[in-house]
Amino acid sequence: MKKIKVLGLVAVMAVFSVMALGSGSGSGGEKKEITAGSAAEASSEVQETAENGEENTADTAAEEAAATVSIEEQVLFEQDGLKVTAVEYVTDSIWGDGIKLLIENNGSSDIGVGCNALIVNDYMISDLFSTTVAAGKKDYETLYLSSSALKAAGIENVGKIEIYFHTFDAESYSTIADMDCVTIQTSAYDSMDVAPNDAGQELYNADGIRIVGKYVDENSFWGAAVLLYIENNSGQNRIIQCEDMSINGFMVTPYFSSTVYDGKKAIDDITLMSSELEENNITSVDDIELKFKIIDEDYMDRTESDVIHFSTK
Repeated sequence: MKKIKVLGLVAVMAVFSVMALGSGSGSGGEKKEITAGSAAEASSEVQETAENGEENTADTAAEEAAATVSIEEQVLFEQDGLKVTAVEYVTDSIWGDGIKLLIENNGSSDIGVGCNALIVNDYMISDLFSTTVAAGKKDYETLYLSSSALKAAGIENVGKIEIYFHTFDAESYSTIADMDCVTIQTSAYDSMDVAPNDAGQELYNADGIRIVGKYVDENSFWGAAVLLYIENNSGQNRIIQCEDMSINGFMVTPYFSSTVYDGKKAIDDITLMSSELEENNITSVDDIELKFKIIDEDYMDRTESDVIHFSTK
């Protein structure tokens, strides 16, 4: 499996995804619902009101649940003298939940370990995990599950964690190997959250790809963001991007690229830079037009949607 490389500002922005998942991070800015049909809109409003009203209770319950979650110690992979073992499930007051790993390098050269993908309860989750272990040495490292990403996906009970590790040369950073998926089941597996967090306006639904617009955050980390729910049942891993985007009739540059594995879901956002909004005198994100691009991992098979229009009025 090939690791997707997103270049330019999109790659830089990915570094901050743990802090800021755009709208999904729970930013304190104004969040504007994307308009839908009356029935769907009412359903969304009821759900969001209920979620807001129970937020403190849910947060407390999540903390209590996390404190009791555990895993069995297990070897995740062993190859070319490198051995990675999941030791325990941990919770940090700043970084949130994570898997404590023991990494043993019994080879003759320094090796790096990172992730191609991290999936929790079938949701793609951003990670910043990357570490290097010198030849003949061991190291304990924690693979953290972004608390903001879990919250955006509506995950309170972590039951299943899927990890696609990759190894790389510590000097050249060239890939050594892409590992098959390893799956960790926690003690909360039977009670894990499985309901899709898909309330909002359906924007696209074709060939196994479904995209729902949830809301617009006008005070996100970078400026403004359009939060999306994405579901992939196409039979292949897909990359979702967008182009030809306009806000209130003004063309803007969308920063968005979301890789969603087959059978998985994602909560991700289209980021709009504050500087560009200011240049176009856009003070309120009201009317939005764009086209979605659905691409395979080799960038060979590409589907482009018709122009999609939606609003927050």
